[in-house]
Amino acid sequence: MSELAKAYEPQAVEAKWYAAWLDGKCFEADPSSAKEAYSIVIPPPNVTGILHLGHVLNNALQDILARRARQEGKEVLWLPGTDHAGIATQAKVERELREQEGKTRRDLGRDEFLKRVWDFKNKHGDIIIKQLKRLGCSCDWSRERFTMDEAYTKWVSHVFVELFKEGLIYRGKRIVNWCPVSLTALSDEEVIMTPQRSKLYFMKYELADAPGEYLEISTTRPETLMGDVAVAVNPKDPRFSKYIGRMVKRPFPHAEIPVIADDHVDIEFGTGALKITPAHDKADFEIGIRHHLEIIDVLTPDGHVNCPDCPDLHGLDRFIARKKAAAKLEEMGLLIKVEEYENNVGFSERAHVPIEPRISMQWFLKYPCVKEAADAVANGDIQFRPERWAKTYAHWMENLQDWCISRQLWWGHQIPVWYHKEKLDALKNAESLDMSDFEKGEIHVGLEAPADSENWVRDEDVMDTWFSSWLWPFATMSDLGEDSATLKKFHPTSDLVTGPDIIFFWVARMIMAGFRFAGELPFKNVFFTSIIRDLQGRKMSKSLGNSPDPIDLMEKYGADGLRFGLLRIAPVGSDLRFDEVSVEEGRNFANKIYNACRFRQMAGTELVELGDLANYPPYHIDIMAKLDELAANLKGSYAEYRFGEIAQLLYDFLWNEFCGKFLEAVKLDLRETATVEARNATLGTFDAVMARFLQLLSPYMPHIAEELSQRMSYVKEGEFVMTKALPATPLVGFDATEARSRAEAIYESAARLRNLKIEYNVATRKDVRFVVKAAASWLAPETKVLALLCGAGQIDIDASYDAPKGTPVSLTPVGEIYLPMEGLIDVEAERIRISKEIEKIKIEVKKCEGKLGNASFIDRAPPEVVEQEKARLADWNAKLVQLGEMLAALA
Repeated sequence: MSELAKAYEPQAVEAKWYAAWLDGKCFEADPSSAKEAYSIVIPPPNVTGILHLGHVLNNALQDILARRARQEGKEVLWLPGTDHAGIATQAKVERELREQEGKTRRDLGRDEFLKRVWDFKNKHGDIIIKQLKRLGCSCDWSRERFTMDEAYTKWVSHVFVELFKEGLIYRGKRIVNWCPVSLTALSDEEVIMTPQRSKLYFMKYELADAPGEYLEISTTRPETLMGDVAVAVNPKDPRFSKYIGRMVKRPFPHAEIPVIADDHVDIEFGTGALKITPAHDKADFEIGIRHHLEIIDVLTPDGHVNCPDCPDLHGLDRFIARKKAAAKLEEMGLLIKVEEYENNVGFSERAHVPIEPRISMQWFLKYPCVKEAADAVANGDIQFRPERWAKTYAHWMENLQDWCISRQLWWGHQIPVWYHKEKLDALKNAESLDMSDFEKGEIHVGLEAPADSENWVRDEDVMDTWFSSWLWPFATMSDLGEDSATLKKFHPTSDLVTGPDIIFFWVARMIMAGFRFAGELPFKNVFFTSIIRDLQGRKMSKSLGNSPDPIDLMEKYGADGLRFGLLRIAPVGSDLRFDEVSVEEGRNFANKIYNACRFRQMAGTELVELGDLANYPPYHIDIMAKLDELAANLKGSYAEYRFGEIAQLLYDFLWNEFCGKFLEAVKLDLRETATVEARNATLGTFDAVMARFLQLLSPYMPHIAEELSQRMSYVKEGEFVMTKALPATPLVGFDATEARSRAEAIYESAARLRNLKIEYNVATRKDVRFVVKAAASWLAPETKVLALLCGAGQIDIDASYDAPKGTPVSLTPVGEIYLPMEGLIDVEAERIRISKEIEKIKIEVKKCEGKLGNASFIDRAPPEVVEQEKARLADWNAKLVQLGEMLAALA
């Protein structure tokens, strides 16, 4: 063994071993291997992003799965990569451009702007990759992919072309979710519905054919009034039947608009009459289509009023215009009242501002392979963990809306569609484009530009970032048209670890894409991670200041400490409440393991092999059997993806069983007076158990497991514990029931005797003597160990012992054990101390009884408070009984 330093320094150790693993190509997958394949693809983080705790949890789980699979003898591919993050990355570059040069992307032009984005990506794009390496992620970095790689881009364009030719992709003018900050369309999944305290405005429109008679309507958006083209009522609502078909006057700009009947109108909402603005509301748009209504857009793309006929509103921000429009209605005597109103408002996931429903020409996709994707989860071919997410998935699959796949950005995969210059204006303004236009030769859809490219103009839009990442499992493993050995070996992947918040964005879409373009499901298991919250239940957020930097945590506690601390508190199927104390405990656990190995080296640095276990003491057999049991339990927990449980099992074994019991029980074997046989049995047991424990620990705390395995000579020269196969046979190959029973009896008896010493105020005395009566037949050789564990100077076995009346006694698994008090305490002083304690407790009992006897307290206090008070009374009474017995024993 090589000597361990006095203190464990995780930063130096972690850097050393990660570099060694890379040099040893420990993470690289071999597609030609005959081993069983295990594969997992990383959910690609934003290329310009930085590590947060969600990344730590997700990637630590993936790393655990990959490292465990290597130990099981599988050929492992953990494929890494990053996502180009269209909106987020372009926004960062545009902001930098605006702040540093006072320019916009259009000042630069598309080619120069994209050059700037690539420069930005090359400068910042490896930050998160370096941070993942700092965490210890064992990805095959030789296969790192980027969604804007040339080869990957060909896949994205190919998929667009194929789906277009199948008639699943089309262009049309629809109402979409529009981000007035990013200036692009968003899919429904990119819109976060957020509870808001809004206002509901009640106003009235005058009937054109009956001056002085009004129809009352309600709205949350008076700023779009200029785009009103009708007022709608429910045909079943008798209050409004007389108005249907008549005209009302729109206040500004003045116009007469019809009152129409539509079943969509909610009779219970507001007044029951709604103003219809097809350009700025999805439901209104549908009503407008059904009734052939005009569409009037009164907002600019960046959310300002566009209505020159209302100069006092024209050019105002939408929210300022809302207040101004309400004030204007009030001035005209048309505003009836304003009420507070709680509703859900859609916010842009990226820009964090309310989206605008907006009429826009966009590309849409009708999803392929919907039935196959739905059935794969429903029949268990793909298993969701926790299972409840399968219902969420099924509901979404049953209610699919066409996917808006175009984005008004420059950074991303440009739509592979070209328009003939002679038809350009007509095509750009066409209500829809589909395969029929392609067949006419008016548009070109393909991987390359037309041969006479000078006569064609390419569509300026790019595809939604998710349109590239839905191909991730197979497009990362093969180039387009390639007969890929990697794809054959490792697809479909074994596991996917991701967050439930992207079950629609990514998981469902990958399943559909897998069936359509790879001919099979993309993965077999999906594990949904917990959402990390702070101790108050709030989501982690920079603005709240409750999201610690993982790099700072790793500098303070080590990567292993962060991994283990986070995983140990990770529940299955519910949110994770983060507390930095858990990471500190992870660091302390690493120190505990390290110090246990230093303790071992103090007894010698030569590795000791196990001898004949038949002659080993029960404590040795017990700890080896417990290690075997741990290995079996971990196997079951891995199968159920119970990662928090695995961490706790590892922790309990090392801290409680190995250090708390075994190492305490064998200290006599390491003294100079011990026999060589006893010493070797203990050291051999330590080495055998610790070597296997470090293997089991390795997926969770890979760096310290490697450091100690190497320093303690538990692996051969040139071998890594991270790639060493798990043992095929247990340490104890026989029935260890009797040995384990004896060891447990000693440990339990020692605990009871320590409690007895505490009760009688002699906890610190090491010269106490215990007498065992009715002792177990096998106890005699173990009395020295029992004395050591309970802190006694002597333990005698005396079947005829006649204990003086009142001698403290404990009934233990090894017999009745008495604690003779002669010479240990000042009896009179102890009687006084106990008597005072009894008086104090009687006061507490009286308080509890007073509360519980008070009918007012019982009636008014919450039930849990009443139960708590009852429990307190029971505890005090039990303590009284115990102290009374102690006092009687001293009589």
